[in-house]
Amino acid sequence: MTMVQHDQPGHESRMQDKPIHEPRYPGSGRLDGKVALITGGDSGIGRATARLFAREGAQLAILFKDEMEDAQDTVRLVQGEGSKAIAIQGDVGDREFCDKSIGKVVECFGQLDIVIVNAAEQHPQERPEDISETQLRETFETNVFGQFFVIQAALPHLDAGSTIICTTSVTAYRGQDLLIDYASTKGAIVSLVRGLAHKLAPEGIRVNGVAPGPIWTPLIPATFPPEKVESFGRDTPLGRPGQPNEVAPSFLFLACEDSSYMSGQVLHPNGGEPVSS
Repeated sequence: MTMVQHDQPGHESRMQDKPIHEPRYPGSGRLDGKVALITGGDSGIGRATARLFAREGAQLAILFKDEMEDAQDTVRLVQGEGSKAIAIQGDVGDREFCDKSIGKVVECFGQLDIVIVNAAEQHPQERPEDISETQLRETFETNVFGQFFVIQAALPHLDAGSTIICTTSVTAYRGQDLLIDYASTKGAIVSLVRGLAHKLAPEGIRVNGVAPGPIWTPLIPATFPPEKVESFGRDTPLGRPGQPNEVAPSFLFLACEDSSYMSGQVLHPNGGEPVSS
């Protein structure tokens, strides 16, 4: 099994048991002419989504923190699908970085149609009182502020027909006793989806979310000790963790016209766990 990492959000290049991100089917042009931005697009769910979107005709901009090798690999994979990609390094918790990044995307591609805010971090603590103020602030800055900042910077460039997709989590619906601050951020994102969807509906911009369950990504060995990594995802009804390419189609569905009558909704690729939305 993959060795445990000690920095977040983790490096896919260091994993022995690699996540599966290759799309399963030929493309059908569902995103032809579109430009998509994906935060946390260098690895895991972000990489799988970037590759699937490229296969469907989109051009990609991915934002990443410091995983340069992973980001370069993702760009090559997108190019291998016959599309174009750029990678921009920085911290989504920094408003100035988000503003500048959106400017680079529009300058490079001339438009922006799909915004996927996916970057996240998580830090387990056995006791709620052990969650430090620093940890609390950093988790909210990445997971919530980062989504707000990217969306705020993107909105002036989005036209009717554009889509915003927020990554939340199954933990928003059933909690997680080792990740209370993380689960709290994911609950906030569900409310962000619902409020923003209502606000932007008159402008023809749809806002939805995806709430993955346990998915095998670099964030897992960067979060948990070896014994928890070994058993990760086995408590789901399907008895295993999901792969990134099992989540990416949810983003594709919400990004394309197949979901044209959906806004303010959340999809649940979570291994069969019932949730109350």
